Amino acid sequence: MGGDVSRPMNTAASIAPARRPGWLKTLHQWHWISSAICLLGMVLFAVTGITLNHAADIGSKPTVLRQQLQLPEALQAQLAPAAAEARQAPLPPALAAWAAATLDIEAAGQEAEWSPEEIYLAMPRPGGDAWLRVDRESGEAEYEVTDRGWISYLNDLHKGRHTGGAWRWFIDIFSAACLVFSLSGLLILKYHAGNRPGTWPLVGLGALVPLLLALLLMH
Repeated sequence: MGGDVSRPMNTAASIAPARRPGWLKTLHQWHWISSAICLLGMVLFAVTGITLNHAADIGSKPTVLRQQLQLPEALQAQLAPAAAEARQAPLPPALAAWAAATLDIEAAGQEAEWSPEEIYLAMPRPGGDAWLRVDRESGEAEYEVTDRGWISYLNDLHKGRHTGGAWRWFIDIFSAACLVFSLSGLLILKYHAGNRPGTWPLVGLGALVPLLLALLLMH
């Protein structure tokens, strides 16, 4: 038979895709990890962005619960009227314990408004409001709590209204993760833009539309 016929060899190196640069692998890791951290928060903030934008169209009927009680005589004696100026001070431990046991509210350490006639404690909360008023002379206590519904609750989470320090920390961490997610995504887009002609027109459109709306249609 004839001589040897040389044929190209299909080696793994010849068919393997080009290896990604190390920095691109790192970007992909940052991108998917930050997206995982942001997932639930982004859904929450996206939904509440719609509900806040249409707050006037979403009807809600607040539920108001009001109670009137009488302080025990021993506790009333501790809160007897005093000829003192109005001031801000925490509730006495005995009164805070009575409120927790009787009204199921956590009032220990919260600042209240003191006057010679009464003690008033405001307790705003996401999606509602509450307050406690104690008449220092008669010992009559009045408690009112308002619930505006779960949509109002989620809207207040979006705004960080009366949510406490832990939620404010969450918003800060979530915002930082969103920055990592967005910037890493932009750099990944830049790497792949050569094979995707629509990349930069879409990025430019996403930046141009809100800018034009802000400049031309807001007064």
